[in-house]
Amino acid sequence: MSAALPATREMISQLIATPSVSCVHADLDMSNCGVIDLVAEWSENLGFDIELQEVGASKFNLIARAGSGGDGLVLSGHTDTVPCDPKLWTSDPFKARATEDRIYGLGSCDMKSFLALALAASGKVNLDKLKRPLTIVATADEETTMSGARLIADNGDKLGRYCVIGEPTGLVPIRQHKGNLTMSVEYQGQSGHASNPGLGNNALDGMFQFMAALYAYRDKIQRQYNDPAFAIPSPTMNLGHIHGGDNSNRICGSCLLLIDIRFLPAMSFAQLQAEIEQIATEVAVARGLGVSMQIFGDGMPAMDTDAASEIAQYLTHITGKKTGSVAFGSEAPYYNSMQTETIVIGPGSIDQAHQPDEFLPLGHIDPTIKILDDLIRHFCLA
Repeated sequence: MSAALPATREMISQLIATPSVSCVHADLDMSNCGVIDLVAEWSENLGFDIELQEVGASKFNLIARAGSGGDGLVLSGHTDTVPCDPKLWTSDPFKARATEDRIYGLGSCDMKSFLALALAASGKVNLDKLKRPLTIVATADEETTMSGARLIADNGDKLGRYCVIGEPTGLVPIRQHKGNLTMSVEYQGQSGHASNPGLGNNALDGMFQFMAALYAYRDKIQRQYNDPAFAIPSPTMNLGHIHGGDNSNRICGSCLLLIDIRFLPAMSFAQLQAEIEQIATEVAVARGLGVSMQIFGDGMPAMDTDAASEIAQYLTHITGKKTGSVAFGSEAPYYNSMQTETIVIGPGSIDQAHQPDEFLPLGHIDPTIKILDDLIRHFCLA
């Protein structure tokens, strides 16, 4: 371990002890400045040059860079966590608790620990001897809007030729994940007394017709698209929330439906949106209803890194594991959009993420540092 850094487990403990919840509800949302300050201090102590990008109110990205040139390796992790309910935890979620084989704490696997491990691996090499640059990135708001990664992509400044994002994958290299489209459709009808349907226009009846059409559309795209690389090989559509009307004796005047679609890399976000909007509009016109639709955020693109890419091949070589696919999303598509070959691989399991008593297996710490050290030497020193 470099003398410029605290011990690895101490860095993990300090990061866990620094709350950085991101949430769409303003009363739960927090700044990530504390985490950024820690990673910036440790990075500077190692000899990295520091750049801070303002993402929003009290939100920042950190880009720590050593070496020069347009090539090289990026090690990226997000600084935020989801909210938690401390009453559901058996210990303080903001205090690292170690047992014989685990470290418990909010962000322990998703994914503050990866930032500490990336620094620990960087501290094992002489940064003055880099032939190609090494960059550590710590982003804001991955758990909500992905605005940190979006800003990096929108700026268009390629940070490296290769990138590893340390989401919890059990140290299996991941090259694909599905994209996500979340939207709402709301029908506006006319309320009236339930004793005479002719007094109004029932928005719930329209929603029932729309849902039937949606299920038919879901069957169509599931027949059309299939990728056996995924545990669930077809796109999925979940109708997760519906609300309409206010009383049994009133004709339903408005009805709202929330829709979640997880789509395959071969599919188009824009086409999905357009086709669902067309179905919703056709129902509205046929029934004389008003309709409004909203896309939440900009959606999440699918990830699809070529299995033949150099970083995919090298990670398969050093881990002995073929690249795979996962159901959860990441910031990888934004790096890929900058022509940066990106693989997701990190310690811990997604099964522990977003759960009470989230933990990182202690047995993943040294292997992660070894993998990152190998990557740095191969892509930045060789």
